[in-house]
Amino acid sequence: MYEWADSAFATIMLATLFPVFFVSMAGGEGSLGSAWWGWGNSAARIIVGICAPLIGALAAYKGYKKRMFVLFMSFGILFHMFLAAQGSWQMLLIGYIFAYMCWCASSFVYDAYLPDVTTKDRMDKVSAWSKAMGYIGGGTIPFTISIILVLFGENFGIDNELAVRISIVMTAVWWGIFSIPMIKDVKHKYGVAVPPTGMMTDSLKKIWQTAKKIRKNKGLFTFIIAYFFYIDGVSSVIIMATAYGTELGLGAQGMMGALFVTQIVAVPCSMLFGRLAGKYNPVNLIAISICIYITICLTAFFMGFGLEEGWFGMNVAVFMFWALAIMVGTVQGGIQAISRSTFGRLVPPENSGEYFGFFEIFGRFAAVLGPFLYATILAVTGRPSVSILSIIGIFLAGLIMLLRSRRHLSLERG
Repeated sequence: MYEWADSAFATIMLATLFPVFFVSMAGGEGSLGSAWWGWGNSAARIIVGICAPLIGALAAYKGYKKRMFVLFMSFGILFHMFLAAQGSWQMLLIGYIFAYMCWCASSFVYDAYLPDVTTKDRMDKVSAWSKAMGYIGGGTIPFTISIILVLFGENFGIDNELAVRISIVMTAVWWGIFSIPMIKDVKHKYGVAVPPTGMMTDSLKKIWQTAKKIRKNKGLFTFIIAYFFYIDGVSSVIIMATAYGTELGLGAQGMMGALFVTQIVAVPCSMLFGRLAGKYNPVNLIAISICIYITICLTAFFMGFGLEEGWFGMNVAVFMFWALAIMVGTVQGGIQAISRSTFGRLVPPENSGEYFGFFEIFGRFAAVLGPFLYATILAVTGRPSVSILSIIGIFLAGLIMLLRSRRHLSLERG
């Protein structure tokens, strides 16, 4: 149910409605709006990445995982409310950065609950089904309401700007209400005892000890390096998709419809990944997903370059954007779910908070690279199509490291 709750943020704030709104507020097509969007997301992830190991170490103590989860979730909702009342794009960016940091922190504490709620042999299925539920709930219902407000709100005296602000508030309320089952019913099963004194000092020691354990474990270390790169590409595609389309002049309504289709396609595909992971090596499934993402980026480059050079018109570009949205839906939920469950299977459950803290630092720092490269190349060249090519190199690096980790991970899983 928590993926049902927080997926509304990922869909509305991270991937679809809010990026388009922000870019338009910051100047619209031909401006540096998407560059500022990329830099802002990079800044948020740098801060979360720095703090992640300490948060993970504290969450490993019995009774603290739930406290930290509620803390970050609550502040994330409050920053949403702050966002809804802002009029300048600068304040929108600042408010979004803080809301995004809280969302990231609550999400990775939530991920660390995976060993608490299931067994190793069911982790792939549970992780994939939770992703699917997130797409069904947070990814479609509030998103549908937002699209209706944007497209038809003027019939009720609601302009586009007000429709977006209402959607921001709705996202916060949705997040809070559907987090209640997680807060009420999910228990912290595995954990370490709280030291009588010096908890902060003890946490810092645990961070160093966990880092050394990860470094000595060849399979785990190589996998997490691979994850650093390929999840950067995945997050960059999510974060920059609508900003990229806006820079190219694609209509917001068409992009919203295409990304709604992404959520629908992702539901059965996420479930399928859960079933396939029980029959085949999950690392191979991740590798196939990376190859599909590389194809997506190449197609996105061709779409943008062709539009910039006048090879085809806007109708063709919109059709290609829809095709890309469907392709993303086939792998987006699956690669995230299988990565989470593969990592969860490799770490000791009693120290899951500490290990997932490092999982988070690699995941969040990873998503710094793609948006930053995109934003910087766009600022230098003024060509969105050229900027998208940087993400392909990130995926290739992840694929190479993942294939190197495959032998070690197969041995460790028996």
